[in-house]
Amino acid sequence: MKKIKFGIIGCSKIADRSLLPAIINSDFAELEMIGSRDIEKAKKFANKFKCKNFGTYDEVIDGKNIDAVYISVPTGLHQEWAEKAAKSGKHVLCEKTAVTSYSHAKEVISIVKKNKTRIMESFMFQFHPQHIKLKEIIAKKDFGKSFIFSGMYGFPPISKLDIRYNAELGGGALNETGCYPIYASRMIFDEEPISVSFNLFNDLKNNVDVKGHGNIEFSNSKKAFIGFSFENQYQANYKIWGEKGIVELKRAYAVPPDFSPTIELVVSDKKSQIKIEPTDHFKNMINIFCQEIQKNEKDSINFEEDLLNQAKLLEAIRESSKRNTIINLSDIH
Repeated sequence: MKKIKFGIIGCSKIADRSLLPAIINSDFAELEMIGSRDIEKAKKFANKFKCKNFGTYDEVIDGKNIDAVYISVPTGLHQEWAEKAAKSGKHVLCEKTAVTSYSHAKEVISIVKKNKTRIMESFMFQFHPQHIKLKEIIAKKDFGKSFIFSGMYGFPPISKLDIRYNAELGGGALNETGCYPIYASRMIFDEEPISVSFNLFNDLKNNVDVKGHGNIEFSNSKKAFIGFSFENQYQANYKIWGEKGIVELKRAYAVPPDFSPTIELVVSDKKSQIKIEPTDHFKNMINIFCQEIQKNEKDSINFEEDLLNQAKLLEAIRESSKRNTIINLSDIH
C-alpha cells in the first residue's frame, strides 16, 4: 500500500500540535505540502515539519502529487475548500464541524461522489482504544441494557477576539465542543436518534452560542443528556448508565498521545478501574483514513454517511433551540 501524500489547508493550532505530527509518524501517510493564506506562516510550518513544499491554499489544491488534503480553516470556510479539493480529485479529511448546515453537507457529499473522492470528518477521538474497550464492557450481559448516555465537553472562557466568537466563520460552542459528546452518543448507541430537545445560549454581542444543553432521544427508551460550553470549568467526559452497571470515561475527547486514560466501572456495586495504554488517536485516524481510501472493494467505513448523519443531527439541534420545541429527525430534509 502506497503512502498517501497530504496537502495541508490551514496552519491551525490543531494542525501544528496534532495532525501534522500524526501524518509524519504514520506508516501510511506523507506530508507533501503546506498551505496558508500567509506565505510566511506556511514557510514557518514547512521548516518546522521539514516539508519542502509550501504555498497558498489554491496551490495545494492544484498540487499534482497530492492525494488528499487536510482542511483546518475556520468552520465557515470548510465547504468551499472541501468542494474545491474534491473537484481537483483530492480526498478530504476535514476538521470538525465539517459544515454549518445539513444542506451544505448534502452539497459537499454530492460533489465528492461526483468526483469519486472520499471525505471524512475529523472526530479523531473515536479511534482511541478506550472507546472500543468501553463498548465491549456495555455489550456484556452483566452490564445489562444501556439506558442513559451523559456527555459533557467544555472549557473556561476564551478571548472574544477568537474566531470561535465569529458567527460568519462558523463559530460557537455547538460546532466547537458540543459536537463531540453528540457524536459520541451516536457512536456508543450505534444508531441514529429519533428526536432532540435543546437550548443554545448566545453571546448577544457576537451572536454565537457559547454553551448549550439538551436531550437526544434514541430507540427503546435510550436517551443522551448533553452539555457543552466554552464558559465553564473544563471537563471532557461521558458516562453510560445500564441496567446493572455504570461505566465512565473522564477524559473522553482530547487525549494527549502520552496520556493513559482510565475507564471507571461499577457493576453490581463492585467498583473497578481499567487503565488504557497511551496512544495517538490522531495517528490512528490518519492510518484508517489512508487505508480506507485505497480500498477497491465496497467501503467498510462510510465516512460520507457518517458526516451527513452528524450534520442532520446538529441541524435538528439548532432548529430545536430556535423554535423552543422537540424536533424529529425525520422532519429534517
